Amino acid sequence: MAHKQNYKKILECIGSTPLIQLDLDVKPTVLAKLDFYNPGGSIKDRSALFMVEQAEKDGCLQPGGTIIEASSGNQGIALAMIGAVKGYRVIITVPDRTAIEKVAILRAYGAEVHVCLNTDDLHDPRGYHAMAEHLYHTIPGAFMPNQYFNVANPAAHYATTGPEIWQQTNGTVTHFICGAGSCGTISGTGRYLKEQNPGIKVIGVDAATSLYSSKDPKAYLSEGIGIDVISDTFAKQYIDEIIPIVDADAFAMTRRLAKKYGFLVGISSGAVMHVALEYAKTLTEDDVLVVIFADSGKSYLDKVFINPVDKKCMPAKTEKTFEEKQL
Repeated sequence: MAHKQNYKKILECIGSTPLIQLDLDVKPTVLAKLDFYNPGGSIKDRSALFMVEQAEKDGCLQPGGTIIEASSGNQGIALAMIGAVKGYRVIITVPDRTAIEKVAILRAYGAEVHVCLNTDDLHDPRGYHAMAEHLYHTIPGAFMPNQYFNVANPAAHYATTGPEIWQQTNGTVTHFICGAGSCGTISGTGRYLKEQNPGIKVIGVDAATSLYSSKDPKAYLSEGIGIDVISDTFAKQYIDEIIPIVDADAFAMTRRLAKKYGFLVGISSGAVMHVALEYAKTLTEDDVLVVIFADSGKSYLDKVFINPVDKKCMPAKTEKTFEEKQL
């Protein structure tokens, strides 16, 4: 009888994503961590799994329970995928800046989605975070991972993303640049890399009108970046610099990455690459700069890549969707 092969299951495939070199006209070596290879399509698979498994160990999440989270998309998608595998009810609240593809993906996984006003203030009762808090307090037995405050968020990247980058570069990484939102990725990865080599520079990319980077915070269109909550998931001691970026630059670089370099990635990746290319001008041939490509551009086709002229050429919608027929 042949020996049975031990294959991985879907949640065991989270992490261990490729690190590839970018062909750029700059002096340093620039490497991109392709985290859209995670089964849920983004880097948020890492933190979502850590938070769910920690809640299960602590007894905060019981079999058949409900997961509720405020997310601009990817964290919610990761939780929806994990919830489908583990048998949890999942409710996700999103701001109305969220790409329509992400909302569709959430619903495809079976999640209940509440689209809320994209407010300037995270505590506005009309916003997605306040709505999630309300649902959490009104649904018995609910668990809210609350990525902005859950220390399991950076712990996931300290345990996985940081070690992977260190090993994949054979310890040669000199600079690390990633998007900053909940700050789990930059804090956890930054902490691990700094512990291996304190000389490594850790740089975050933030939305220019976020609570952290602006004296007059305003809503923005970019997704995957934006420090609007300052909590224990934001470990400043491991971060050398936070660089703000406006929507226009983030969107332009996202389109450029696809058309010039062949990378169909999300808005946060465009934001990170815009900053990385400018930062690379100050570096030498001995430097190794690692960036995070957190998710795929397939989630932003309508929002970023399809221009108004293309939309006008699309066939008119003639048939109602299933949800519309139910109204």
